[in-house]
Amino acid sequence: MAKDSNPAEDAYRAHRAQIYKFLLRKTGDPGEAEELTQRVFADAAAALSRAETTPSSLTGWLYAVADRRFVDELRRRSRDERLVANMPASVGGSDYGPAVAHAIKRAVGALPHDHRRLVVMKVLEGRPFAEIATQVGISEAACKMRFSRAIKRVRKSLEDEGFEP
Repeated sequence: MAKDSNPAEDAYRAHRAQIYKFLLRKTGDPGEAEELTQRVFADAAAALSRAETTPSSLTGWLYAVADRRFVDELRRRSRDERLVANMPASVGGSDYGPAVAHAIKRAVGALPHDHRRLVVMKVLEGRPFAEIATQVGISEAACKMRFSRAIKRVRKSLEDEGFEP
């Protein structure tokens, strides 16, 4: 490595494909594997910028980080699914009945994982967009756009089932 090189950039160039393939085998989903790969290298960039030396086995260290991110994602997904399953039948004191509650659960449950996660974090957990964006690893603007798209899909699903706003 040259003295003026950036260890995080060098690691990304040298190991991105390996880490992506590793995560793709674990997830079976190219989009999710790509998102996790981005998180691995964001974490690596932060850690390497603080470190005085690079790990003796950078490849091994990156695989360990990737494995931790994968396990974190499994835990998050499990928590999100439990929250969706336990959504209350009434919202804000107004009882919409079990049919609407079940339709909402189905609509949110049918969202792609990344969109469902945003809806759970915003609507059920009440987190601000800035916090969600940081945790998910995207910009606040991108977070708001994905949330908006997810809500539109939920509305469309409810309309398709005959529930009008």
